Amino acid sequence: MSRSLLSIDELGADGVHRILELADTMAEVNRRPNPKVPALRGKTVCSVFFEDSTRTRLSFETAAKRLSADTMTFAVSQSSLKKGESLKDTIETIAAMGVDAFVIRHASTGAPWLVDGWTNASVINAGDGWHAHPTQALLDMFTIRTALNRTGGFDGLRVAIVGDIKHSRVARSTTAAFCAMGADVTWVAPRTLLPPVVHQHTTDRLDDIIEDLDVLYLLRMQNERMTEALVPGPREYTARFGLTAARAARLAPHALVMHPGPINRGVEIAVDPAELPGAVITQQVTNGIAVRMAVLFDLLGSESTLSEGTPT
Repeated sequence: MSRSLLSIDELGADGVHRILELADTMAEVNRRPNPKVPALRGKTVCSVFFEDSTRTRLSFETAAKRLSADTMTFAVSQSSLKKGESLKDTIETIAAMGVDAFVIRHASTGAPWLVDGWTNASVINAGDGWHAHPTQALLDMFTIRTALNRTGGFDGLRVAIVGDIKHSRVARSTTAAFCAMGADVTWVAPRTLLPPVVHQHTTDRLDDIIEDLDVLYLLRMQNERMTEALVPGPREYTARFGLTAARAARLAPHALVMHPGPINRGVEIAVDPAELPGAVITQQVTNGIAVRMAVLFDLLGSESTLSEGTPT
């Protein structure tokens, strides 16, 4: 069975380091006038998204095309799933068309693991429920590595992940990735927005730690996943946990401000990110292509095919 990328924990610290090293090469490819190599020519990558996505879906499609892979997009709303076909039958049908990798997003925790058991193709988890989003964590690490010149590791890096951690697969994956590489991660949230099993470093007082941070990682309120009111209201949330102008002024000069998107402006960020010297939110989007190229190449490629696209 082909290798897959389902979670940061399964990838491990060595795997994280390998992907980040590969991403350096892919970032160089993306800076070329013609950002394309034949590394995955003849391979087919199929996107299967059961939840809405802009950044992740387009990023994976762009990454596959820049590696010269063929791409397929499965439209759930126009599929036989609407006629009662099971997910297993759907995956097996698509796999029979000659797919080498599935990129899957699903609202149910664990769905990518099920898919991995139904096909010999590689499976990449593009987000499952509240559980995991490994490529977002990898692109976040690559962004920090590049912006703060942390090629040697993240030992001593002070990170605060702020907001709706309870419903955030990004928070879980980034925490796992940062900790695997030696960072000191603190979750900052009201108790109502924490999961049942909390991280060992947790606080509800952002103002107590903001001046000591190297990275301020903000999450949006995932209202679509909430079945009850978990905070008094957006104004109260911003007052305690949002990045206001006053809090932005207290950040260290080198501190990075990050967000996985989409941003709820005026809630978790009450200032224009473009005016923050440490904001790397657009760089996260750009780096997502290089990192997802690295993931696809790691699963499907070989050094000989990558070198074919290197100019002499």
